[in-house]
Amino acid sequence: MLARSAQGLYWMGRYLERADHLCRLLRLQTEALVDRPIAEIYSGWNRIYTCLDRQPPGARPDSLPGYDPSLPDGILQVMGVPGTRAWQSSGGDDYTLADSFTLADDLTFERSNSASVFSCFAMGRENARQMRHCISAEMWTTLNLAYLRIQQVDILDIWNTSPETFYADTAAEIDTFMGVAAATMYRDEGWHFMQLGRFIERAQLAIALFLSQMELFQLTHASSPEESESDWITLLRMYHALEAYNRAYSVEIIPDQVLDLLATDPLLPDSLCRSLDVLAAELASIDPGPDPEYDAAARRLTGRLASMVHYDWPDSADRRRLLIRLSTYCMDLHALVSAAFFDYATAAPSPT
Repeated sequence: MLARSAQGLYWMGRYLERADHLCRLLRLQTEALVDRPIAEIYSGWNRIYTCLDRQPPGARPDSLPGYDPSLPDGILQVMGVPGTRAWQSSGGDDYTLADSFTLADDLTFERSNSASVFSCFAMGRENARQMRHCISAEMWTTLNLAYLRIQQVDILDIWNTSPETFYADTAAEIDTFMGVAAATMYRDEGWHFMQLGRFIERAQLAIALFLSQMELFQLTHASSPEESESDWITLLRMYHALEAYNRAYSVEIIPDQVLDLLATDPLLPDSLCRSLDVLAAELASIDPGPDPEYDAAARRLTGRLASMVHYDWPDSADRRRLLIRLSTYCMDLHALVSAAFFDYATAAPSPT
């Protein structure tokens, strides 16, 4: 397969997976605006922005409520607990809702934010447009119709009705596209590159969200254990795992057990170990790349990633450190895949 085609399908899978992930986060967050305490709403925005490694719009540290110049690097002090990087405010309900409107707009429709739902969807659709010769006509039609719908709305349109419905519908459209792809796309290397992109992205997003949740838990558990439990339930709902958790453990929410389930359960569709197993299988289905050194390194690294979750996780006393290593390895894997299949050096022309 041409490197340009493989790269386009790989990034199409990544962008659409990213948009789907953010839609699910935002659906749960906007549902919480109806009847959840202010502190819990703030925690939700904190988790989203921290896992995206992004500052909210206009968030200059020296102008934010809670800023304390005596803390290292001007870290904000939130709810009396120093150490969080996310934005926080102590305003009332009206102020909370107004700020949620701004933050939702930034994460959904802001064109200058490359991680917004619209930007990811648009870039995924653009890659699909350029790769129309590699995907089925049904795939293009499904994706293009969804993009045209999103293009015609803005934050006011969804905020005045039901924002959570917009996010649920958008995530459903991405799921429909993936279902159409599974039913109609030719199973050549293009399919495997699209799947490889999806599952590398899914693994990276899951790791970032787990780390964000662990950081938030350390900040809020001492002051608000009930809010902390709600955050873990939200994380389980994010991965459609609440019923599985109740069956495997009980209705009592224990953070380590939540992480164990989401990381190591091979039967959970979105678990970390399943994502790593699938991306290893997809890479194994692709013929060796033109650069044998990078290709071999990428294949070794997929095995190392999977083994770390299957074998190191149960014995690890420091899950946070293990997740950081996994995050680093996922970024290394992306670089190796790019070097092996997309950006490899071409042979120099022979002298005449």
